[in-house]
Amino acid sequence: MAGRAAEPPADVTLRRWAREQARLKASVVAEDTEEWQKDSGLTGLERVGGVDLSYIKGDDTRACASLVVLSYPALEVTVLYEDCRMVAVSAPYVPGFLAFREVPFLVEAVQRLQQEEPKLKPQVLLVDGNGLLHPRGFGVACHLGVLTDLPCVGVAKNLLQVDGLVRDELHREQVHSLQREGDTFPLRGASGGVLGMVLRSYNNSSKPLYISVGHRVCLETAVRLVKSCCRLILDRGSIFGSSCVHHWRSYLLGQREKRRLNWMISLMAEETAGLLFTGSSPPPRPWFC
Repeated sequence: MAGRAAEPPADVTLRRWAREQARLKASVVAEDTEEWQKDSGLTGLERVGGVDLSYIKGDDTRACASLVVLSYPALEVTVLYEDCRMVAVSAPYVPGFLAFREVPFLVEAVQRLQQEEPKLKPQVLLVDGNGLLHPRGFGVACHLGVLTDLPCVGVAKNLLQVDGLVRDELHREQVHSLQREGDTFPLRGASGGVLGMVLRSYNNSSKPLYISVGHRVCLETAVRLVKSCCRLILDRGSIFGSSCVHHWRSYLLGQREKRRLNWMISLMAEETAGLLFTGSSPPPRPWFC
């Protein structure tokens, strides 16, 4: 999800970002707030959304901001809502401050949805990134949740090494101990708190998912939701496909949508570089679009 910017921000910007994080963090609700969350079968949950920023390969200033909403528990071919737009990313990448680089575009996508199709507003957002599992306990999923006031869950592909958590031999052994899909173990930091859960998403998975609370959801419900989505993906044979769970664009958009998104990004990059022909007709869309 994260691109890399060339120049670091000035110290004054980092201090301002740190103050803003602290201010917004005070609004995080790390517990269930919705009726559907209280039901073991998630009864009442009808719309699950997901967000991501996908960068053009080799260019950390151009990205595609994506918001997709799918029906639950169907999670089948029908996409209720899809918003994919190319954006110019100007804020630099700084570890621990990724939200200031990416969240503004995701907030705009949610706002467009609320204006254009308010009835399709997701009841929960799955975010490619971390929530409370963060150096200051306020990752992208928390930031987006507070600004949109939507329940958010952080779903990351790699361990963020904070509060004594490290990818050492013990961690690798714990990951190896996840024998079956749905198996989990807690990420307990040196401070004693549980910062997230590690989940084996399906039996043939070699890499786990790192789940953390974003906003307006407890960790238990967050894990239950992600487990359910992974199980439905495998059971229903939906657009996701069992091999797509490790990368959020594939996990949410599915193989077909991922290929279309990559084609769109490549096309726009070529147009920007002036490499496309200047005829009146655009190049043909591939079959998967």
